[in-house]
Amino acid sequence: MPTTPQVLPTHRDGTTLDALIARIPLEQRITLLTGMTSWRLTPIAEIGLDSVVVSDGPVGVRGTGETPGETSILLPSPSALSALWDPQRARQVGNLFAREARRHGVDVVLAPQVNIQRTPVGGRHFECFAEDPLLTAEVGSAVVQGLQECGVAACLKHYVANDSETKRTEYVSEVDERTLREVYLAPFEHAVREVGVWSIMAAYNGVDDGTETAPMTEHSHLLRDVLKAELGFDGTVISDWMATNTTVESATGGLDIVMPGPGGPWAENLLDAVRAGEVSEEIINDKVRRILLMAARVGKLAGFDAPETPAGLDEVEDDARMARELAAAGTVVLRRPDAGIPALVDGESIALIGPNAARTHVLGGGSSTVHPARVQEIHDGLTEAFPNSSVTLSRGGDSRRYAPTIPVLAGLTGFVDAAGNPTVPGAGIVTVTQLDADGEVLGHREMVEWEGWERVTDERIDTVVVETRILLDEPGPHSLEVGTVGAYRIIVDGELIAESTTPAGAEVVLDSSVNNPPSIVTKGLVTEPRVAVLRAELKVVHAGGYGEFVRAEFRHRTPSEDADLEISTAVDAARAAQRAVLVVGTNEEVESEGWDRTTLSLPGRQDELVRRVLAVAPDTIIVVNAGAPVLLPWLEDAQTVLWAWFPGQEAGGALADVLAGRAEPQGRLPWTLPADEASVPVPHAIPNDQGRIDYVEGVHVGYRGWLRAGATPALPFGFGRGWTDWSYRELGVPRPAADGSVEVDVVIENVGARTGREVVQVYLEPPVETPEGERPVRWLAGFGAGTVAAGDRATVTVRIPARAFEVWSVADSGWIRPGGTYRLVAGSNVADTPLGASLDVAARGR
Repeated sequence: MPTTPQVLPTHRDGTTLDALIARIPLEQRITLLTGMTSWRLTPIAEIGLDSVVVSDGPVGVRGTGETPGETSILLPSPSALSALWDPQRARQVGNLFAREARRHGVDVVLAPQVNIQRTPVGGRHFECFAEDPLLTAEVGSAVVQGLQECGVAACLKHYVANDSETKRTEYVSEVDERTLREVYLAPFEHAVREVGVWSIMAAYNGVDDGTETAPMTEHSHLLRDVLKAELGFDGTVISDWMATNTTVESATGGLDIVMPGPGGPWAENLLDAVRAGEVSEEIINDKVRRILLMAARVGKLAGFDAPETPAGLDEVEDDARMARELAAAGTVVLRRPDAGIPALVDGESIALIGPNAARTHVLGGGSSTVHPARVQEIHDGLTEAFPNSSVTLSRGGDSRRYAPTIPVLAGLTGFVDAAGNPTVPGAGIVTVTQLDADGEVLGHREMVEWEGWERVTDERIDTVVVETRILLDEPGPHSLEVGTVGAYRIIVDGELIAESTTPAGAEVVLDSSVNNPPSIVTKGLVTEPRVAVLRAELKVVHAGGYGEFVRAEFRHRTPSEDADLEISTAVDAARAAQRAVLVVGTNEEVESEGWDRTTLSLPGRQDELVRRVLAVAPDTIIVVNAGAPVLLPWLEDAQTVLWAWFPGQEAGGALADVLAGRAEPQGRLPWTLPADEASVPVPHAIPNDQGRIDYVEGVHVGYRGWLRAGATPALPFGFGRGWTDWSYRELGVPRPAADGSVEVDVVIENVGARTGREVVQVYLEPPVETPEGERPVRWLAGFGAGTVAAGDRATVTVRIPARAFEVWSVADSGWIRPGGTYRLVAGSNVADTPLGASLDVAARGR
């Protein structure tokens, strides 16, 4: 990617940022350093500074929550974007984010996330791009460039070594200096030096890098010495939300903005620390200078010209169409018949099967959640694409631990007649009553829909009572559940089922339990139709900067939701139909911010479902709807397997485009697919008894660890078949450049029957005299792509940056280039590289 020159904004009359700072009283400067709200910085009208607005955003710009019913485009997960191995498409996604940001009045998008996929069990694995630092850097920096060329700041996160979720606000990542530089800092360095990112988020965790051990919000060596002084980062360092727990240490350690606000350690104590001489005024001024620079860059500081929108960025008429194209293109073909694509034909009967067919998991859990105006389910997409086909839907068992959420409720009037009998099956009124600490009613209303949350803005409110009714008209055992956090009383049909007097605070947000709250369960046998009354008395959760709220999710499992019966029904449907499409995967209980996975197996009885369906319909198309790797023990038994990621709002249409043959699934795995859990190089993300995570594998992360161990995964890093076949014909003579980079031409031929896009991957192997274990067996050095018609050839030029040959020397505190004869290989994935050449490299440094 070409370097983007950093042109600093200039005031129209020549006024400098320092001159503006001199006009701001110290007290007001310090106020500027903590969020005014959860999503806004403080404005200063006297110098023309408007409030800078931030928003979460790895899969879409959520907005600030200040507008009721706010929606956003929901894109495929970042891993799906990375699967395209296409920085230009990533840059277009950045452009889309910028358009969405402007629609929401947002100036800073908390994205992209460039942490490395160190272990497949990582809870936020789906939010990251790849297990390789080069691929992560190229795709992540392209998203940053796409955002910032439109005048919206990217906030790169999470700096640094924030690669797991277990005890995420407590653990210390123990990473040696070389590993940190070559792997985990690499994407951040790339975004700073090559693109000039405007903001970076300091992570929750601490880091021991051999020089200093400290939380990242106060890590002076990594924030001040490395990021700002050495790499030249001129933007703002923003804390992760509620990650800052000190005043002097964080202020002198390099942090610039504490979020969220109001309140917090700086708002309460920083002014006194400055007056006491514990924090210098110049440190305060540096933070303010960086904030004003960011405000000028996004057009929120008067006198500075807002950035011009590059020509052509407004030509995209339908961002939803882009979301659909990305989801289809990012799909990875893991298996397919050699004869060609297994396209569905309009007019054939189609059995659509699987828990993720009944409810597609379109995004991962946690702070990346956005609310699209619509989500197209897979059934709707297939029905639309194949109007002459009969598409039947069979869930084949529920893969979730908790019961399904009760559907949207409707019917304010007419739910019950005068005798109390239900008149609207399955629907009811929700009543919400607000009480003070003495039990006096402060507010009461009836609703047709309960979204599971109640934001509380009146400080007098102590308890919120939520009550609803559910029709139980199916004979047999029913399960009624309420998912909640904090102190509560749960009452069903007038009977107290459970209660807790333990209050909750910000920890339920930080550990993400509020997003998927545990269930309080009651079960009962129904012999004749009746109405059950569910009542949740909820104490207000005081979550600091996250505000005040109550949380209650009503859930219901019916007698017909019997796994044995559902699986048998699904098998019968597959047997009866002409074609079967089986969708398996994970869900919000499995992949989310706040916790790591304890297993790589598919949840529930999905593996059994697959095997039983394949036994009666061997040509079933299996679609995996998951963000991070899962075990597929039946992979070799299936004819066609597609990895569809978390596909975003256009899930149904995108999969239909692929299955109809209208769109090519161009995806290539940005991580390694394990065959079993025992072979995974980094099998867990659990801190040790000292609260540390030791990065013992060093630079041998991801596929490098697999190669080092000599283990064979189910599928290698970079794998993906597409709808056509390729032959690697010729590797040109590598061409070194004066800057230390190398270019090489790779000739490929499309030997299949369809036009397709091939991702050409080039790897380096160290000189044979390199001590074993010092460098990876093989590492990604560069990549490119070519779209080629059937029967044609193309030459793909791949650039290998100088850094690909370098290692970090701890002794020299800098980068050196070990000399010797390197092996350069090219192919379709890390394990399939039919072309190779030797390359003599002169040593540099030491």
